[in-house]
Amino acid sequence: MPGRRAYITIGVLALLWGLLLAILVEQPGYVDAYYYFNAGQRFAQGEGLTDANLWTYINAPDTLPGPSHAYWMPLESLVAAASMAIFGAHFGAAQMPSVLCFTGLVLLAFWLGAHLGGTSRHAWIAGLLMLFSGFFTPFWTSTDTFALYGLVGSLALVTLGRGRESGDWRWYAASGALGGLAHLTRADGLLLILVALLIIFWPRWGFAWMPALKAAVACLIAYTVIMSPWWVRNAAELGTPFPTGGMAGVWLRGYEEIVNFPPDMTFAGFREWGLSPILESRWVAFTNNLGTFIAVETWVVLGPFVLTGLWILRRQPLLWGVMLYALGLHLAMTFVFAYPGYRGGLFHSSSALMPFWAAMSIVGLDAAILWLAKRRRWRRKQAQTVFGGAAVILAAIVSISLLFARLPDMNDNGNFYRTIANDLPLDVVVMVNDPAGFYYHTGHLAVVVPNNDPDVVPEIAEKYGVTHLVLDVNRTDPFTALFLGEEDRSFLREIKHYTLDTDDPADDWRVFVILPDDAP
Repeated sequence: MPGRRAYITIGVLALLWGLLLAILVEQPGYVDAYYYFNAGQRFAQGEGLTDANLWTYINAPDTLPGPSHAYWMPLESLVAAASMAIFGAHFGAAQMPSVLCFTGLVLLAFWLGAHLGGTSRHAWIAGLLMLFSGFFTPFWTSTDTFALYGLVGSLALVTLGRGRESGDWRWYAASGALGGLAHLTRADGLLLILVALLIIFWPRWGFAWMPALKAAVACLIAYTVIMSPWWVRNAAELGTPFPTGGMAGVWLRGYEEIVNFPPDMTFAGFREWGLSPILESRWVAFTNNLGTFIAVETWVVLGPFVLTGLWILRRQPLLWGVMLYALGLHLAMTFVFAYPGYRGGLFHSSSALMPFWAAMSIVGLDAAILWLAKRRRWRRKQAQTVFGGAAVILAAIVSISLLFARLPDMNDNGNFYRTIANDLPLDVVVMVNDPAGFYYHTGHLAVVVPNNDPDVVPEIAEKYGVTHLVLDVNRTDPFTALFLGEEDRSFLREIKHYTLDTDDPADDWRVFVILPDDAP
């Protein structure tokens, strides 16, 4: 079994790799990461938890800036703000908590490999698989929830498992607190609390109601202690402790509806959509989420071995919560939150499963090699060492390839916004596809282009003081004809058309000034 020196070694490797990833990722680079960074930076600069941009009109404030995190949860922004308060209000400082959380994930995978596999070899392979975690690699050290949710979520599952093993209520209290931190990071972290309650009351020989009730109360009290300050804030700022905007994702008939103005995702509209489109949407979610499990969660080729390891270790109380969480997460992101699920929700929340999948994959791989060794007269230990090393090398190749394929887009994303802003007045407020990115690059207030007929633009402009509309290839469908010059509106006048030195109009940028009602 690995000793202290082995843990220090793998921890240092993870920290150095995480720091290198942080250096290579030069800016947030996409909507989620921009949003969390912007809110954290404003908080660190004394602006409170406020938004200077709107990426959705669900639970939107009446004015800008307004209360932030009415749809997404706040913890990523808060830990980034804490780091920026110490090291400066810039992106590099905001990345530091993610680097530390990523290091914690690698150490946890290392421990799980030793605990579940029983040898130092299992520990090292699990730790290195977590180090080179495929599709997650470019995202671990950005200002998104991947590393933070992965760490607190997986620790919530570990402490839940230790509670099931020992029956000690204190482990369940720890799981409730960590589940609260997971919920503060992502709304679907609430699933961890539901899983904890199921595990506490799961029937078993010698089951006693009073110890189970004590454990459940301890879990819920710890969860409530963590969450209650956020509920108080919401009640003060939003008028309700429990904003339900995220539940609108259940009734989406297409992901673009998340930017409808006003929000109109309802059960009635979903029902009127019809059974055939509903079933088709769930089939699309199922096929995409299956691909996520195979390619993203299990390193493209290790899925069968993860499932084999899970079957072999199915009687381990430590893993019962893991199995329930994995099942519940994949079902919810396929059949309930179908569009948010396959468009990124499952990817984000499965980060809490990655240390377990790393450990279980090597257990399953060893079992497969043992089965083959008996039939092909292989030297079992030698074969297990060779194939385990090959798995790590493959994971490293996939991870590094995906990292450098993704970096150009992340590091160049939104840079053109600065060119646009330089051609606009200093007091501009813009309607644009990526308002969080626009604010990050220019400092200007911004709202998202709605998924509605352009005729709603004056209403939004009056409400939020929007002065200009910016359209690009990523506009919503109702704005396509306007973008292509096939129609116009009396309240819009084009003032700039950027062609980016290409003949393809699809990559153009068009800027319109929004005219007041009394304009000639």
